[in-house]
Amino acid sequence: MNAYLTFKALHLIAVISWMAGLLYLPRIFVYHSETKDNVGQDNTFKIMERRLFFYIMNPAMILSWIFGFLLIHSIGLQSLSDLWLQLKLIFVIILSIYHFFLLNCLRKFEVNENSYSPRFYRIFNEVPTILLIIVVFLVIFKPL
Repeated sequence: MNAYLTFKALHLIAVISWMAGLLYLPRIFVYHSETKDNVGQDNTFKIMERRLFFYIMNPAMILSWIFGFLLIHSIGLQSLSDLWLQLKLIFVIILSIYHFFLLNCLRKFEVNENSYSPRFYRIFNEVPTILLIIVVFLVIFKPL
């Protein structure tokens, strides 16, 4: 079996899983931040958020990075001089920062110290969508 295609397939699977979490967790935060004086709902959201982040998002992000580096290694490290790949890596780093910001939000919800509104989470939820579109176009068209 071709190692490059195997790494590419595994990278895509990991990225899809990671993106699903990056898109879904802020949506859960929207509903969680609307929860007032309902301990049962509050606890349910905390469990959902924790499981999504630690059982799906973290492993998917780690595997995305691992298989991404294996892909770069497969095509040769000289590919790091390509502008499209440099830009892609910058946007993936931004997605990783977004990922850890979500962890920070999750931690605040766990101790009942959320400081953001549902509107903030609705707007903030668009960040990974925009970055995903940019990255897909960079990878498909490889401009510059």
